[in-house]
Amino acid sequence: MSIIDLHIHTSASDGTDSPEELLQKIRDSDIKTFAVTDHDTITSAVKMSEKICGEDVKFIRGIEFSCRTRITDTKCHILGLNYDYDDANLIHALRRGEEIRHKKFWKRIEILHDEFNITFTDEEIESLMKIKSVGKPHIANLIVSKGLADNKQEAIDRYVNKCRTGNDRLDSEFVINAILSSGGIPVWAHPLGGEGEKELPEYRFRDTLSELISYGLHGLECFYSKYAYSVCEYLESIANQRGLYVSGGSDYHGRNKNIPLGKLNAENIIVPCERLTITRIIEGVK
Repeated sequence: MSIIDLHIHTSASDGTDSPEELLQKIRDSDIKTFAVTDHDTITSAVKMSEKICGEDVKFIRGIEFSCRTRITDTKCHILGLNYDYDDANLIHALRRGEEIRHKKFWKRIEILHDEFNITFTDEEIESLMKIKSVGKPHIANLIVSKGLADNKQEAIDRYVNKCRTGNDRLDSEFVINAILSSGGIPVWAHPLGGEGEKELPEYRFRDTLSELISYGLHGLECFYSKYAYSVCEYLESIANQRGLYVSGGSDYHGRNKNIPLGKLNAENIIVPCERLTITRIIEGVK
């Protein structure tokens, strides 16, 4: 396990650990530097900032936005690291992300009812709405509880992924500009595809990377739990060629994904902190 992990989710989005539970796991591990990067919300990141004061581990505020590029029309996830959470442009981006996620949630509920005859009680809907960044895993878990699927992934594949919600992503240039405005570092997360996603073809990856760089992208998540170590090294070489900072993270989600903290490649080879060059420009991280 590596001592740094810059891609972690909590229960504020689609993870299962509260900030308190996550911090205890960090303390019990060898991780010395970490970031909380929930989807479209900074709730846990702000709480963690308050709790981590005086600790011997370094914490970096993070966020993950679901985006789409205009030219290549590629779905991508952009991380923002070390931002000022009081910045007006970042707050605007967060609100837009929450609005889109809210509309997508209700569209999924409607399609599940109309096409699959899956109905949720008022209490179940209320419990989902209490989640700051409600997503596929939360809906899937309720479907499993109704006995309509054996596990969460089956519920997602059989039902939730078939709920077409249309263009439900933020513009990538808009998001990158908001992160830069807040003093943060925009990073393309799992650029070849995340856990459970199809691999992005080589030509699409390179074209999309060029587009994102033109918008102000600063970093590339080269080390990632799903990728073979050789693939991570390939991405690292691309980042160095294009003048981008190298980042890395597990994409830990607690019980919602079988990914351990600090896993930065499929073989779980330890990645020295100095390989992640992004740490050189993050305040307080040496």
